[in-house]
Amino acid sequence: MSVTAVCVLKGDAAVTGTVNFKQEGDTVHLTGQITGLTPGKHGFHVHQYGDNTNGCTSAGAHFNPTGKTHGAPGDEERHYGDLGNVTADGNGVAKIDIKDKLVTLTGTLSVIGRTMVIHADEDDLGKGGHQLSPTTGNAGGRLACGVIGISEK
Repeated sequence: MSVTAVCVLKGDAAVTGTVNFKQEGDTVHLTGQITGLTPGKHGFHVHQYGDNTNGCTSAGAHFNPTGKTHGAPGDEERHYGDLGNVTADGNGVAKIDIKDKLVTLTGTLSVIGRTMVIHADEDDLGKGGHQLSPTTGNAGGRLACGVIGISEK
């Protein structure tokens, strides 16, 4: 039986999108699309809480159950929620096609019920030298977010 989830991203401006999650063995495959972005790279993370009562700010920090420093998706030292960047084309559309081995839809470390966030700026993957690099990748404000929920698919 495969486990699937979905997240509908909404923000204050024109940024919206849908992210689909599918557990494939020990990997989760994320697919979808985000529109209304400025062209270029944007940080893309799972945040700790599934709470959007105060917009995207109440989602808390990146999902980091092991207390590691911020990093790139392929790094040994990274948060569970660190998914790097998505790239918006000249029309402001970012297509999502990411496979990740830390993100899971099952067990105590499941991302279901947590918040997905698309950021205003590029994630420096913890290597930018900015004071926020080790915690957020200096990815800037939160443009849109949504709670990851169980999908019927």
